Amino acid sequence: MKAITVNAIGDPCPIPVIKATKALNEMQEAGILEVHVDNEVAVQNLNRLANSKGVKVASVKTGEMEFVVTMTLEGAVTVSDTPAVCIPDARGDVVVAVGSNVMGKGDDALGATLMKGFLYAISQLEVLPKAILFYNGGAKLTVEGAVSVEDLKSMEAQGVEILTCGTCLNFYGLTDKLAVGSVTNMYAIVEKLNGASKVIRP
Repeated sequence: MKAITVNAIGDPCPIPVIKATKALNEMQEAGILEVHVDNEVAVQNLNRLANSKGVKVASVKTGEMEFVVTMTLEGAVTVSDTPAVCIPDARGDVVVAVGSNVMGKGDDALGATLMKGFLYAISQLEVLPKAILFYNGGAKLTVEGAVSVEDLKSMEAQGVEILTCGTCLNFYGLTDKLAVGSVTNMYAIVEKLNGASKVIRP
């Protein structure tokens, strides 16, 4: 299977889309196109390009400001009529605040299952939240071995901020186990909540 890598790091919009469109046009058979970019809006625009043409797409955050968008072609596609446009960040000003590793009160096993389903459902929304905050028991959901880490990584790769309370990680002895996102503090959490147009609490 043919593989092509496009470096669009540092390129302003709509150059990443233009480069990807050109590369797709040149692929006359099944193959993989990897586009490297350095901002979340470019990731979203490349995802739209792929989705508009029925091409499988996945995105991964590989560094502080580095993302890889992978498009998998099962055959040649026609993309010459795809407009190279810059679409603003599609994320709303919605913040999700997760204060426990279980959802609701009652049986904890059921609550853990519900929380897993909740985070998966969030990852499937057409418009993703701007940030997801994890504090108190919620800090257990962003560490190594947690069942929702892959869903959280997928959202992070699409530009969602995944922030976990550092005091909480320390309290549970999980400071060195963080598997997704970054550590934050209570002041930053309050700022995120205060600036949100809507706050969702499971």
